[in-house]
Amino acid sequence: MIDLDKPQIQQRFDMDAAADAIRNAYIASATGQVQAPPVTYLGFDRNNGDCHVKTSHIAGTDAFVIKIATGFYDNPAKGLPSSNGLNILFSATNGAPLAILRDEGWLTDMRTGLGGAIASCALGADGFERVLIVGTGLQCRHQARCLQALVPDRKLSFTIWGRNAAKAATAAKELAADGMNVQVAPDLQAACQGAQIIVTTTPAQSPLIQRDWIAPGTHITAIGADSPGKQELATELTANADLLICDDAAQSLDHGEFRAARSADLIGAGGVTALGLILSGDHPGRTDNAQITIADLTGLAVQDAAISLAVLDGGPDH
Repeated sequence: MIDLDKPQIQQRFDMDAAADAIRNAYIASATGQVQAPPVTYLGFDRNNGDCHVKTSHIAGTDAFVIKIATGFYDNPAKGLPSSNGLNILFSATNGAPLAILRDEGWLTDMRTGLGGAIASCALGADGFERVLIVGTGLQCRHQARCLQALVPDRKLSFTIWGRNAAKAATAAKELAADGMNVQVAPDLQAACQGAQIIVTTTPAQSPLIQRDWIAPGTHITAIGADSPGKQELATELTANADLLICDDAAQSLDHGEFRAARSADLIGAGGVTALGLILSGDHPGRTDNAQITIADLTGLAVQDAAISLAVLDGGPDH
């Protein structure tokens, strides 16, 4: 059995292979080729922590994955990471354990970054260059790096906005050190009006972005709203977009960005389209460069299976 720690996982990680795996996972999910039981959740209110256990198998693949992810949100004040966890792979043929990936949450961060980048590439207007990242945490960095990696033929122009200007400046400095074109936005409304792609990565519990801030042709990838009570986009913006895309309709409408519009009876299950259907070509996606499109990504267990298999297949131990 293979046992890899985080540095070893990072060493054998291939961005292109992982992106292909995540694309194929979205398609498999949209076409009913995935087993993904409900998530197991444990809450530790006394210590401001939680644990999620997700499992998934993609039809036709050699392994299934069990992911254990923890979040203890007071840890940074103690000098510890807030996220931790590991992925375990088992043979789908005989049940034998194949690998332990002690990624400390890094693979989850990467699959989220790649998922957002894939959605933005699939739904952005032709030749987009101006990208706004809303939020200053880890996903700000992952979304920017993954998106630039998926469009190597052109240099994107990134703007970062956050409630804390110092944190926005730090994120911009780190990305600029990677050779990326990055600046800090002092005003969110103006930044939205000038962007072609907007990626939201915050835990906001009330809308940050209003309907009249969004220019025709803008695509928004909403990452932050992944549990009840979170919302980054104004309900009117969501309800009046030309195309609503999700990773999973049930999740998006129940506890994702689209929940508020669903609760107000402004959209229904028939009003959202699975990203996998656009990636497979079964749905046309954006049909002109004036449409406003929104992708709500709540996170799928199949992404964990896909990226774990990509790591397993990508090294000399395979």
